[in-house]
Amino acid sequence: MTAGQLSALLVSLGDQRDRLAFRQLFDHFAPRLKSYYMKAGTNPQMSEELVQETFAQIWRKAHLYDPAKAAASTWIFTIARNQRIDRLRSEKSFVFKDQDYFASKLVTEEEQSRDVYRNELADRVSKALTLLPSNQAEIVNMAFFEDATHADIAQRLKLPLGTVKSRMRLAFGRLRKLLAEVEA
Repeated sequence: MTAGQLSALLVSLGDQRDRLAFRQLFDHFAPRLKSYYMKAGTNPQMSEELVQETFAQIWRKAHLYDPAKAAASTWIFTIARNQRIDRLRSEKSFVFKDQDYFASKLVTEEEQSRDVYRNELADRVSKALTLLPSNQAEIVNMAFFEDATHADIAQRLKLPLGTVKSRMRLAFGRLRKLLAEVEA
């Protein structure tokens, strides 16, 4: 969705209380906000709560949005940042991060999309790994999630190094096919 389309949705929400516009904004920004909150050190459960609170604020304040002053993403992420700060202060577990920290976390749409895509890809890979033969899945898990080298894997599994490399090669071939078939 383009920046202009997002701004138009936010204006429509503010002017007409357009529920469809709200839904589209939620669908677009909710995963990005959750990722933003988690990168800032918030746990997953609180991140989801903050997304809900942020969208409640967006619903209440959409009539204040002025597309001439800021992009929709900037306006929404500013509300998100403020929601997080308010929550942390109210829980007295606030760890201060300076403005430069938060400014660096207000990333571009491209970076937000890349983060969401990365999470979706991780889900797809996890699903595909469950479809591999167990001996191949074990090697892939050790290599990528435990950062084990081929030699470490061979030693831990008491297998020849060539066998580990062959299973890894076979697993990659199957993963390529499986990832094309597994739906996000």
